[in-house]
Amino acid sequence: MAHLLIVEDDELLRDGLSAQLMQAGHRIDTAADGQQALQLLQTVLFDGVVLDLGLPKVDGLTVLRTLRQRLPALPVLILTARDGVEDRVAGLNAGADDYLTKPFNLDELRARLQSMLRRASLPAFGNTTTTRGAGVGQLRLDPQLPRAWLGDEAIDLTQREWALLDLLVRHSGQVVSREDVLEAWQSDPGEPGTVASNALEVYVHRLRRKLAGAPLNIRNVRGLGYMLETTAA
Repeated sequence: MAHLLIVEDDELLRDGLSAQLMQAGHRIDTAADGQQALQLLQTVLFDGVVLDLGLPKVDGLTVLRTLRQRLPALPVLILTARDGVEDRVAGLNAGADDYLTKPFNLDELRARLQSMLRRASLPAFGNTTTTRGAGVGQLRLDPQLPRAWLGDEAIDLTQREWALLDLLVRHSGQVVSREDVLEAWQSDPGEPGTVASNALEVYVHRLRRKLAGAPLNIRNVRGLGYMLETTAA
């Protein structure tokens, strides 16, 4: 199931949502304010976010606009006690995929969330699980070959190199942990056998060489993993 972030300052509601969604099989992380949410979004890979708009420290709309700059395809369901049309419109204009006003029915929230996640899995939505045409800047990936291009120049990649680059591209500007990479490789039938965690540096080094000259950098984030970031051209 999905790995979700619940951002809600009401402790009772936050705990209740967490329990309900975990019971439905989802993995759940929580944040009690906007600042904590932004920190988690920088270091953890999520499949979707349930976001309250009325948050302390950093308000929900600011969180939404910030994450949309880095993660344009991440599904976001906003929660708001503001039932005015202008507030709902503001949330949708800021990039929300759907919304619910408080108080809401938990069955409806689960249904809307499931529908949102299902839509996000379709290729037309350029989501985090389907990578056809995914890319950063001049870098483009084709999931069928596997191949990548820097502008018009093709880059030949092994299956594991492509899977690593694909994961970094889909979460550009966000830390990808070693565990995330190894999990992706384990489910990849393209190359037999398992890869030890200490061999990951070899693949990262190979990718860096193949991306040499591009305004991209695979940065080691000590103790956390790797991040693909753009650099000055």
